[in-house]
Amino acid sequence: MQIAALFRCLAFFLAAAGTLSGVALAESEVDLELVLAVDVSRSMDFDELHLQRDGYVAAFRHPDVLAAIRSGSLGRIAVTYVEWAGPEKQVTVLPWTLIDGDGAAHRLAAQLSVTSLGRYTGTSISGGLLFAAAAFADNEFTSARQVIDISGDGPNNRGLPVELVRSGVLSSGITINGLPLMVKVPSTPYSIDNLDVYYEDCVIGGPGAFLIPVRHMSQLALAIRRKLLLEIAGVAPNLTMVSETTRNPRIDCLVGEKLIEHWLEK
Repeated sequence: MQIAALFRCLAFFLAAAGTLSGVALAESEVDLELVLAVDVSRSMDFDELHLQRDGYVAAFRHPDVLAAIRSGSLGRIAVTYVEWAGPEKQVTVLPWTLIDGDGAAHRLAAQLSVTSLGRYTGTSISGGLLFAAAAFADNEFTSARQVIDISGDGPNNRGLPVELVRSGVLSSGITINGLPLMVKVPSTPYSIDNLDVYYEDCVIGGPGAFLIPVRHMSQLALAIRRKLLLEIAGVAPNLTMVSETTRNPRIDCLVGEKLIEHWLEK
């Protein structure tokens, strides 16, 4: 019942978005609508949280990202920045913002740099995806490309199964890209050693979907910038770089939930 109710809610938001898209006077067409959905669960330490936030701030100030925005057919994109953790822990840090030039990008970066960092319990990728997908219905923009860009350092272990939610999001035409953070040796019931495979098989999807694994925090800023460049340009690269190649199936998409259950039984 809970699953059905949540998907009815998501369907309502997505249908509303489709209805509103016909109201030309109320919207602004952009090359891309992008939700940056950033993991702030307690498995991330404060140094990692700050480096992650600083990476996005630096990216929106970088000449290459600014040039990519200008190079679009319309020369503008819309971005919102949200933080997520457990099933009920999603926060919109920056509301939908039109970036139509260098000044707007620098203002977004400046605003993001002074907002406080959240840190909450749980890792619900499914909750983050539901929240991000619903956000498209709340903005005043329209685009042929709607993308959720989700980062995280562990598998889904709270809330709805991630595969179920992913299917609903992808059916609406939204693309999901991933930034799996693999910088720690798995040492808790919340982590796995092949998170890149998990993200590829269980999280990302849609037209042109890709992921960029981060295996050292020194790579994070470059990975964020590279990811944004590809998303803005609408490129579909082969960047999955997974640690396994065997398919069908390679990983259990309920591995996070099973790890938590096993740990609680001890």
